[in-house]
Amino acid sequence: MSSPFGSWPSPFTAASVAASAPRIDGARFAGDDIWWGESVPAEGGRVTVRSSTGAEILPSPWNARSRVHEYGGGAWTTDGDALYFVSADDQRVYRLQPGEEPRPLTAAGPAHGGLRVQRGRLLAVREDLSLEPHRRAIVEIPIDGSAAEDDALVRVIAEGPGFFAHPALSPDGTRVAWVEWAADSMPWESAQLAIGALADGAVHRVATSAALQPEWASDTELVFADDASGRWQLQRLTLDGVYPAGAPRALTETDADTGYGLWVLGNRWFQLLDDGRVVAVRTNGRDEVQLLAADGDSTTVELPGDGHLSVEQAQGSRVLISGDGSTVESGLWCVDLDASSVQTVVGGTPADQRWMPGAQQIVVEGSHGAVHAFAYPPASPEAAAPAGELPPYVVLVHGGPTAHVTGAASAAIAFFTSRGIGVLDVNYGGSTGYGRAYRDRLQGQWGVVDVDDVIAAARGLADAGLADPARIAIRGGSAGGWTVLSALVRGGTFAAGISRYGVSDLRLLAAETHDFEAPYLDGLVGPLPEAEDIYIERSPLTHADRIDVPVLLLQGADDRVVPPSQSEAIRDALAANGVDHEYVLYPGEGHGFRRAENIVDALERELAFLGRVFGFAPSA
Repeated sequence: MSSPFGSWPSPFTAASVAASAPRIDGARFAGDDIWWGESVPAEGGRVTVRSSTGAEILPSPWNARSRVHEYGGGAWTTDGDALYFVSADDQRVYRLQPGEEPRPLTAAGPAHGGLRVQRGRLLAVREDLSLEPHRRAIVEIPIDGSAAEDDALVRVIAEGPGFFAHPALSPDGTRVAWVEWAADSMPWESAQLAIGALADGAVHRVATSAALQPEWASDTELVFADDASGRWQLQRLTLDGVYPAGAPRALTETDADTGYGLWVLGNRWFQLLDDGRVVAVRTNGRDEVQLLAADGDSTTVELPGDGHLSVEQAQGSRVLISGDGSTVESGLWCVDLDASSVQTVVGGTPADQRWMPGAQQIVVEGSHGAVHAFAYPPASPEAAAPAGELPPYVVLVHGGPTAHVTGAASAAIAFFTSRGIGVLDVNYGGSTGYGRAYRDRLQGQWGVVDVDDVIAAARGLADAGLADPARIAIRGGSAGGWTVLSALVRGGTFAAGISRYGVSDLRLLAAETHDFEAPYLDGLVGPLPEAEDIYIERSPLTHADRIDVPVLLLQGADDRVVPPSQSEAIRDALAANGVDHEYVLYPGEGHGFRRAENIVDALERELAFLGRVFGFAPSA
């Protein structure tokens, strides 16, 4: 059938998108079973823990979610028998023996995350915001519950005003390794590897660039990732006690990253096998998994997923890997490396290529260098546009901004492309996945490089005759929402904008932001008060009178990362200037929408908004 772009009939409803591929939150072997965390949008985004037997290990209303560093991560783990988890309600750690009620292991007050059980001992990252200055620590929590009433029984291994991640206990139980960074930096800018002796508290810090995920290969060897070469590469460090016996030795030297921005505490990019082999993710735009032999040889592990992969755990020759893919929806896979077999544990549904063809990797030249993006053209087996009509497009801008997209198959993207609306997902300068030089392109230039790059990507698509230049919208959340508003201020490229909990005023963000991101703006823009003039000049709110196209603003009422005041300030300015706009505040939502009803409402509003602005009647 012939129908205008944007009005094609589609099987992807907002409700089906909300109920689509599971959001996996960690996975572990539990004896012969496999457990994984999964967000449940129909239950307000509650994170449960499920079993491959079909059982739900963490029953409602319990919700495993950490708020350490605000973004959390590592909110549950298991020793193969009991479940250890952080309750979203009080941030205490609980122990759940299947069939019993959860029992608290920590006292009320501090928050916990990054849980890890090794050799019967439970390690965690602790955050106490009741103290001034705020304090964080690597701790060991007694698993017998004794510290639930006496917090003094929690063993503090390392503590300070900075930040901590990735605790790892040595095989002989005498030392702990971790990653730490100062309160005035971000972990992808500068982070140290530290090793502490439990007997006397001695700590040795290793000079590293942006260390990630230490793992013990033996009592005298550590493997970790670091990006001193410009790419996160695996390193091996030999130790004499807590002291290095020489400098780290690179295990890999590739034009790819084994690592990512340390936003959350649960991600793992590699695992060590008992026989000395290493299974690791390598990222260069998209992901692949490599198996590294002891002699340095490397072979590719065939896997359906190729985006945002996390090597959750290894057991013998089996590894659990979660992520998404360009031809499959997000999922969890159990890979037997010796048998060369892949078992889909949950999700991983193959995309219907008629409705959801693979994204096309594109590179355009911008004023700051190459710009990487993934293009999803309109696709439908049932409809086509009239001859000569060019499709409308939505340019997506990811958050962070130190993050990246991988061209994944997504029902949320097919919601638009199946209706005849193209999608262009941009990894602007500052994104991870292309090395430190690409990431550092944004240093001091937030609001400049990101805007230039998304404009270059959009114009490149239009110049190639693939998009209607008069019908290109831009959509982004958080830092992506900042780029949306900044691009609309620039004018001339985008005919509409959708900002989800976007930043509009840099000075307000600096005043209201949480500890973890407090130093972020120093690098992205400049330190205050010296750079205050730049903060004012770059802020979209300062130049809101230049926005002359329709804007849709979506905001969570409980967002502590980008509070509602940011969206409401730009809303008021648009109203004062008579600019077509809509503002929706979602009660109970934080930084990102998790409740099914709000995911549905937001998507339906976005589609209706695009139809109204671009002159098409969306299908139901």
